[in-house]
Amino acid sequence: MHGLFTEPFLTSLLFGAITAGVPLLFVGLGEQISEKAGVLNIGIEGMMLFGAYTGFVAAFYTGSFALGFVFGGLGGMLVAALMALLCVRLGMNQIVIGIGLTLGAEGLTALLHHFQFARSYPRLEKAPVLEIPGLSEIPVLGPALFHHNLIVYLIVAATFAVGWLYKHSDVGLNLEAAGSKPGALDAAGVSVVATRVGAVLATGFLAGMGGAYLANVGAGLFVPFMTNGAGFIGIVLAMLARGKPYWVLLGALIFGISLAMTTALQVAGLNIPTDVVQMLPFAMVILVLVIFGRHSVLPAALGLPYVRGER
Repeated sequence: MHGLFTEPFLTSLLFGAITAGVPLLFVGLGEQISEKAGVLNIGIEGMMLFGAYTGFVAAFYTGSFALGFVFGGLGGMLVAALMALLCVRLGMNQIVIGIGLTLGAEGLTALLHHFQFARSYPRLEKAPVLEIPGLSEIPVLGPALFHHNLIVYLIVAATFAVGWLYKHSDVGLNLEAAGSKPGALDAAGVSVVATRVGAVLATGFLAGMGGAYLANVGAGLFVPFMTNGAGFIGIVLAMLARGKPYWVLLGALIFGISLAMTTALQVAGLNIPTDVVQMLPFAMVILVLVIFGRHSVLPAALGLPYVRGER
């Protein structure tokens, strides 16, 4: 116990929380956009995983982490396009299609990885980091919070930008109406289908970038099924955030801390079974749902296909 609350332990815990929480922030923010428009995007786990694969492949063959993030986002968007076609355009069941897309992405990425990298398991070099002058020198907080890849700062800034869009732009109002009163949005002359398709594609891009961060920055390699339920945790974050991106940011940090416990406890020298520590994030999900789940506010038309003229 003497290793707890020392500077190395706290620095390791906070740094690990950021590294583990950033992918959750990507998927949680993306899922919130989709749900706000009325689409329950269960397939976000598959989008994240496919983005992790395409992002890793792009970074590995080009040597560019920036291209890795771009192609990761495009990979997630490709899966999202299938979701938009089947669920938004054709009105199929969003839960069934989402599960099918996730299973399909898991199988496809595992197969592609087997043919490309099964014998070599290549790794990327360490991702470049951006130190904030002055702030990075603060004990504990400096190396933990201000010593990360540029994409970390960008997604945090994007969280506040999305919060502004929700409240102060026509895009935010259209998303809100598409999820709560799609008939009224249609009557105002705005396409409900186009609004929902745009939201789903944005969700896929963010989820894919989250997967690319997980593979390229967090792990430095791609392995099949590496998302390990992170997309579903993102769904929980979006549902509990009550339409507020800042709550997604806070929730991602909290869940990131639980995910980072394994490394931090090893630094502290505590002999706790790894399986027990790895169970923490999922136990946290159950606990949070039990405490706050009944108070979550979801759009009235969430999960319901919109057909013009139907009431």
